[in-house]
Amino acid sequence: MKKYQRIIKSNKEIVDFIEYSLAEKGLPRHLRNLALIESHFNRNITSRAGAVGVWQFMISHANQYGLSEQNRNDLYKSTKTAVVSLSNLYKKYNNWVTVVAAYNCGEGNIAKAMNTAGSSQYHVFYKYLPNETINHVQKYLNASFATGELQAVLENYNSSRINTVFLTGSRAKKHSSNLSETDINAGFNLNIIADELDVEMHEILAWNPGINEELQSKGESTLYLPTDLMPDFLLRKTKILSRSIKEGNTINTKQ
Repeated sequence: MKKYQRIIKSNKEIVDFIEYSLAEKGLPRHLRNLALIESHFNRNITSRAGAVGVWQFMISHANQYGLSEQNRNDLYKSTKTAVVSLSNLYKKYNNWVTVVAAYNCGEGNIAKAMNTAGSSQYHVFYKYLPNETINHVQKYLNASFATGELQAVLENYNSSRINTVFLTGSRAKKHSSNLSETDINAGFNLNIIADELDVEMHEILAWNPGINEELQSKGESTLYLPTDLMPDFLLRKTKILSRSIKEGNTINTKQ
């Protein structure tokens, strides 16, 4: 983590320009971390795959936005191009985590992963992405932790995730987008929680990514529910547990 901080500090002039360019277009400053993990702000670097410059543009990506092959290592022109590219990706995916993934592996790979997973949410489809991209996103999150911006990145993703759940389909806006939390143990069956609260199983899983794994490994987990649903759950908690035990408390795997 200190390595990232040192690199930023030793490239202050470049970082200032990148942050100014991002802010000028209304983009968050933490996107400077993409250049940080791509190139360590080295404008003369070339990857084994042939990506060039601070923003590691491949020729096809550069050409898509009118950036010439020769100008890929030009800090000013490549940064202006990166800002446009990132802005367009955000309009498409609506969260920075998926944007970082798409910037690394391309929109085609993101579309394939989404189709295979049957979901547009990164925490569901990421397992179908190249390992390099999964590691790249993790590096971005690590860098954002080092710069004190991880919470902002995760809040943006969580907001996008909740909006996906609430703003699509016939159930649009049925529940509040604010989440409340409580603790449950592995005795609770997620299917029965969904049934008692009259919600879809995929909604439970969308509000609680990774809950199955955590219940299996730790025997307990935090359960997140929309604030307007939480009172119903607490009132029915004993009944839900009783039904779970009676009907078999195997953790749900139904999607």
